[in-house]
Amino acid sequence: MLFRRFVTAAIAAFSLAGAVVAQSGATVTRTFLVGLGTPETAEILVVNLANSSSSGPAASCIGSIAFFNAAGTAIGTATAFTLATGQVASARLPFASAGVSGVRVLIRGVVTVTRTAGSGVSCTPAATLDTFGSSNGVTNHRYAGEEAIAVEN
Repeated sequence: MLFRRFVTAAIAAFSLAGAVVAQSGATVTRTFLVGLGTPETAEILVVNLANSSSSGPAASCIGSIAFFNAAGTAIGTATAFTLATGQVASARLPFASAGVSGVRVLIRGVVTVTRTAGSGVSCTPAATLDTFGSSNGVTNHRYAGEEAIAVEN
């Protein structure tokens, strides 16, 4: 009984999220919070999982990847992207570029995808944030974003 209520509530929430995204000029945002240590680099990867179109406009996701410090100030410049079906974009933030002293910093990674009103262009973004050793490239942690919200007409 409790499980059935949970499933019903989840379906309603996803339906409402889809309705919001379907509106004109809708924006989808994925946010990642992570502590980054001195020997680490953070990297956000975004992929467009939309099916390619046999008729109509080609699938395309347009957006940006940005990093912010704990005070909400942007770190560096956002990385803009335009992704066709299956293409991937990435942005990296080495600890040394975070602009802090000490051995650890809290950062917020943000992926923003904006739908072009009335375009009929399909976009299904999925994103992850990885932290890895700056000197050896070994992944320390992976934080998966929601795959889910189709940004479509």
